[in-house]
Amino acid sequence: MKEIKSIGFIGFGLIGGSIARLLRTKDSSLDLFAYDYHKNAPAPGLVLARSEGVLSRITGELSSFSEADLVFLCAPVSKNIEYLSALKGIIREDCILTDVGSVKGDIAQAADNLGLSRQFIGGHPMAGSEQTGYANSSTMLLENAYYILTPTKYTPDKVTEYMVRLVEDFHAIPVVLDAGKHDALTAAVSHLPHIIAAQLVNLVRTSDDEKEQMRMLAAGGFKDITRIASSSPAMWQAICMSNPVSIKEILDRYIASLKEVSDAIARRDADYFYRIFEEAGTYRASIPNAKGMLNRFFEIFIDISDEAGAIATIATLLGANGISIKNIGIIHNREFEQGVLRIEFYEEDALLKGKRLLSAHNYTLYERG
Repeated sequence: MKEIKSIGFIGFGLIGGSIARLLRTKDSSLDLFAYDYHKNAPAPGLVLARSEGVLSRITGELSSFSEADLVFLCAPVSKNIEYLSALKGIIREDCILTDVGSVKGDIAQAADNLGLSRQFIGGHPMAGSEQTGYANSSTMLLENAYYILTPTKYTPDKVTEYMVRLVEDFHAIPVVLDAGKHDALTAAVSHLPHIIAAQLVNLVRTSDDEKEQMRMLAAGGFKDITRIASSSPAMWQAICMSNPVSIKEILDRYIASLKEVSDAIARRDADYFYRIFEEAGTYRASIPNAKGMLNRFFEIFIDISDEAGAIATIATLLGANGISIKNIGIIHNREFEQGVLRIEFYEEDALLKGKRLLSAHNYTLYERG
């Protein structure tokens, strides 16, 4: 396979920007360029990337992709398919096409329909952040994250092997799967949890009384387990529309499992409930801490005394040592946690530094298992 020297991006936010940063670190001579669809003024993220030297250039013409050896499609899922179609007839036959979307079946089918299957290999880096856009991209975003690759049945082995090596160079963990298998797996471990979280929140919302006592008591464990319900409505609408078969299959199985729970409640089956909580606890404990489909939350819980300035003292201590806090607050509903004060950090490195610093100042810390 020929040497990859020119790499183009369509869509240049958190994921695309992080990949571009990694590529630039890997080889300063690479021609990295990105498409800007804005007609009046260039996108600020692209201007920033160009000024930082991450991008070699910005183009407003898709015809520029005729020079590319590799193209990353980093737009929303449905838009990636539109751009895939627009690139047909522009890109060379030896240009590799890949994407970073969280649904793989639709774009794999589109590549087949367009006669681009030999050039296409799907990609899904399992990493992200609540902070979006190029300005929040980082060379560390993909560190130790699973990066799924979904070659088509026509993708040459040399292309798959190249992408596996590239992902390894990113210090991510390559996993090669069939597109259909990918969509079935992600339906279970990502798409369904988002639907459950959203509907659980909506159930409480519609079941609450006029004093909104459910909302008041929902602070703590309930708010934590439903945090993903705050994700982008537009993004999750698109995902649900792009992966309907796999989502419906796993959703129907989940509904059936809830019917089992309902029946067990009706017959007061104590053994059943002990078993499901025991099995769930054992299996959850076996799940690795590597970056997966759902973003981790970097948080600690701290015992503090009920006195004026206690929270300010901790915030000042962390800030004075260059440790940024994402969120801080008192936990009123502590059925499921120890510690009065919850502190959330933006990244794992800040969490580890914060733990060392607070422990050195004799604070008692707790972490969620």
